[in-house]
Amino acid sequence: MFERAVRGHWAIESMHWHLDVTFHEDFNATLDKQAALNLNIIRKLCLNILKLLDIGRKRASLKLKRKAVSWNPMRHLADSLSL
Repeated sequence: MFERAVRGHWAIESMHWHLDVTFHEDFNATLDKQAALNLNIIRKLCLNILKLLDIGRKRASLKLKRKAVSWNPMRHLADSLSL
């Protein structure tokens, strides 16, 4: 039971770390609460898509995947929509 609580906590911490490193979420200065909530949901959706996306490199980081998609979004759009 204790192990579940610890694993659940670190899974959440891991997601927050990925959001901060990949999307610089800690530097978000959105003042409107609803807008901040909407941005958070969009970032989490994008994070999950990036984790599933294959850009051709065996062990590409999420930052590298994000950069590859921004360089050529049409190439990766079909891949991300077919997930």
